[in-house]
Amino acid sequence: MAGAGEEPEQPCVPDFEPRLDGQLEQIAAQLRELATAKDRLQGLLEAVLAISQETDLYAVLHRVVTTAMDLVGARYGALGVLDESGEQLGQFITAGLSASERADLADIEFPHGRGVLGHLIRNPEPLLVDDIPSHPASAGFPPGHPRLRTLLGVAISVRGQIYGDIYLSERRDGQPFDHDDEDIVVALAGAAGITIENVRLFEHLRDSAEHFQRLLLPTLPDLHPFTGAATYRPAPTPGPLGGDWYDALWLPDNTCAVVIGDVVGHDLRAAAAMAQARSMLRALLYDRLTPPSSVLHQLDRTLHAITDLPVTTACLARIEPVDGGWRLHWSSAGHLPPLLISPDRQAEYLHAEPGLPLAVNTAHHRPDHTHPLPPGATVVFYTDGLIEDPARTVDEGLADLAHLATAHADLSLQDFVDTLADHHPSDGHDDMAIFALRTPDTAPRTTDSE
Repeated sequence: MAGAGEEPEQPCVPDFEPRLDGQLEQIAAQLRELATAKDRLQGLLEAVLAISQETDLYAVLHRVVTTAMDLVGARYGALGVLDESGEQLGQFITAGLSASERADLADIEFPHGRGVLGHLIRNPEPLLVDDIPSHPASAGFPPGHPRLRTLLGVAISVRGQIYGDIYLSERRDGQPFDHDDEDIVVALAGAAGITIENVRLFEHLRDSAEHFQRLLLPTLPDLHPFTGAATYRPAPTPGPLGGDWYDALWLPDNTCAVVIGDVVGHDLRAAAAMAQARSMLRALLYDRLTPPSSVLHQLDRTLHAITDLPVTTACLARIEPVDGGWRLHWSSAGHLPPLLISPDRQAEYLHAEPGLPLAVNTAHHRPDHTHPLPPGATVVFYTDGLIEDPARTVDEGLADLAHLATAHADLSLQDFVDTLADHHPSDGHDDMAIFALRTPDTAPRTTDSE
């Protein structure tokens, strides 16, 4: 008890407020760090998923660079791919340079791996540099190159071998790169290595399949006095195997036969069916010497009896000599009409009853059609991959093809068909085959015996 006349003693209350404020600030900072780490991990996951969906190697490499820049907030980025020796860079992909900076470097050869870049090639461990000019391996910058100060370098390995290096420079917040930046780019590089390997395997399979597809297509014979040229372009996806084909040959009755066809599908089955149909058609053409409609009818019946042919469109034509020129004699199995370019560069589609595709109804009547071919005319046979675009009508695609063909009709025939394939009016999703035949500038000496 307090003595008489004395003030009661006040309890000692600790000053908790400053300590509590400090703890709250510490917790808030930790929460911010956790949120930042979560955002980075989410960004890394999204980046890995995006990279894994690419099927073009250059697109993968460029995506890796830009993704790494986004993850750490870098202003500049590059990916150097080692050459076959593994001792220097054979390819260098950059991102972040402005138009003026690119212009300043237009005449400068890309770096091959000297200086600090070479240090990472020789020592493929993550590299953090706060001041590039001060690094012992620094070799300086070429004229016109941005003055860079900081660098984060991480190697990419594929199947245990160093494939290349990611180089990042200049964080946008002005701070040097730190170990958190290093960790996330290392994780990205690991995923990039797997994706690069997958894309390389895909490209190898695609190249092998395209080579196989082209082996199935014929080497055109000498079609003198006509000129013939053809081209084939595989579909970009799902793969280069497809059912488009063309063929041409001289027949024993002194007529030239031409065929263009399209088996539905983009796989090995379509390619195999195409090879069967083309081989059978060649045999029937050479043996029967009958109108195109009869040959297509027999082809349909024969293939129906001996194989499971997918739905197939085709256009079979004979170029026959007549008074004053030639005659195109053709029959169609659901195929697009031939395009005729006259000597004065006028375009005309030879519209006629198309008939049913093959493998639909073997009893269906197939009509024949004829049209004169004057000297100096060009006939174009093509598959629908040349003109189809889901966003546009078939008539619009045909109109654009006619315009393109007349604009380039003066080219040599091989350049002509290549130009049609290069500048096709389609959306490019399908494979395409093009065959063009050009009559000579003078009329034939033989006449029709009818």
